[in-house]
Parts: sequence; structure tokens; C-alpha cells
Amino acid sequence: MSEFRKIDRIIHGKPTSDGAGVRLNRIFGFYDSGLFDPFLLLDYFGSDNPDDFIAGFPWHPHRGIETVTYLLEGSVEHGDSLGNSGVLQSGDIQWMTAGSGIIHQEMPKGENGRMFGFQLWVNLPATHKMIPPRYQDINASEVPEVKLDDGQKVRILAGEYNGVTGPVKDIIADPIYFDVFVPENNEFVIDVNPDYTVFAYVYNGSARFDEQTNHVINHGEVILLKEGSKVKIKTSDSGVKFLLISGKPLNEPIAWRGPIVMNTQEELNLAFYEYRNGTFIK
Repeated sequence: MSEFRKIDRIIHGKPTSDGAGVRLNRIFGFYDSGLFDPFLLLDYFGSDNPDDFIAGFPWHPHRGIETVTYLLEGSVEHGDSLGNSGVLQSGDIQWMTAGSGIIHQEMPKGENGRMFGFQLWVNLPATHKMIPPRYQDINASEVPEVKLDDGQKVRILAGEYNGVTGPVKDIIADPIYFDVFVPENNEFVIDVNPDYTVFAYVYNGSARFDEQTNHVINHGEVILLKEGSKVKIKTSDSGVKFLLISGKPLNEPIAWRGPIVMNTQEELNLAFYEYRNGTFIK
């Protein structure tokens, strides 16, 4: 096995709409079940036109997963069936464990008409599908950033880098979630768990992630990486900003419909039956 991870595949996000008509770019999800295990879906929402996002995501259920919202710019008001409410601002992250079931809404407000951010879905194992729901709402000021001498920056939302640990704790997938900047004409190397799924999404600039193919990965592309204990990124005349995300695979069957992900079709049918008859919230 090579020490440095090579590119397994490159995926281009697809424009779509969700919620009440929010326009977004679905980086992966729905058509890639199991490919990024334990990760199910990654959306990038970005626009300077409020009409693209202001309708938001009205009340809807989740069960069996975790949703992770990370804002680069803008704000999102949220509330749920348990009585929780709040506002996510630029740089904030919310890691919501839906567990046995929650009904919530997320309503983007933008900032000077602009909204940029990500939502990641993380699958829960069969043993934890029905745990009580919980939130980890993390303020931007609580997210540490490691700055290296050559201008590289690593914002640590979850996991550990250079002895610094991110604020999101006690997640079953044992994830790393880093927001990384590498300047032009530079090289960045990072250790990863060789047994975990690792992928990167480039949201600004371009870089090479695989010396074997020398393929340049550009803005809007996600790469799934093969086995290995390190990831190497090289830039040329452009810097790059990307998300680097890793987690422990579940290797379990997936029964998925809309916002609910279970292990069997029977469990999925039960979840929607309970949602319809008012017994969804435990």
C-alpha cells in the first residue's frame, strides 16, 4: 500500500434545488450510497442572489443521521420540535445528531445578500440510529486555526491536527473536518487514518492531490482518495481552499428516502408511518 493516497475518483457536483426551492450544488449524495461511507451527502450552497436561498428549508424530519452545517458567509435561523432555536453566523458550525428523530427548519438570511456554506450528512450505525437527538452549536471564535510559517492555514472543526483539537466532540464516525488553505507554489502534507474514508472538496482555486496522475483538481470538484496514511497537496500558480474530511466506514446496509436513513426498508417505512401519525418524536 502506498504511503500517499492516490485519487480513486473525481466527481463534479450537480446543480439542484432542495427545501422550498434553495438552489445548491450537490457535490455527492443520493446516487452515491456507500461510496463515501460513512458520509452520505455534501451540498455546497453559494449565491449573492437572495432569491436562490431565501425560501429556505421549512419544517422537515430527520432520523438515523447527523447533519453538519458549516457557514462561510451569511446566517441561518434554525428551530426544532424540541424547542431549540438559534442563529448560525459566518464561520459557525452546527453538528446535529438527529438520532431517533427530530423535526426542524433552517431558514437562510444571507449577509448583504450573500450566502455561502456547506451541509454534510453523516450516517449513524445501526446501534445508534435511535439515540436521543442532540446539537453541538459551535461559534466561529471556538474553532481553532493552525497557521504554518509558509502561509498554510488549517481550520479544525473536528479532529486533531498538529496537537490542536477541534471543538466538535464525541462523534461516532471519529471524523476529521478541516478547512484548509495552501498558498501558491506550495506543498502540504497531512497524516490520515489509513483505514478511514478520506475525501476533499475544492471550493476555491486548484491543486494536485495525486503525484501519479498529475491531475489538477479545480473549484467545484470532489476527490475520493484510495488507501494510504498521508495526503499530499501541491499548488502551482494558484492557491487552493478545500475541505478535507475523513471518517470511519460503517459497512452497513443503507435504506434511504429523503431526510431519513435507516438500515432496512421496514425501518424506513416505520419511520415515515410514525411521521404521518404523529409518533415520530421519541
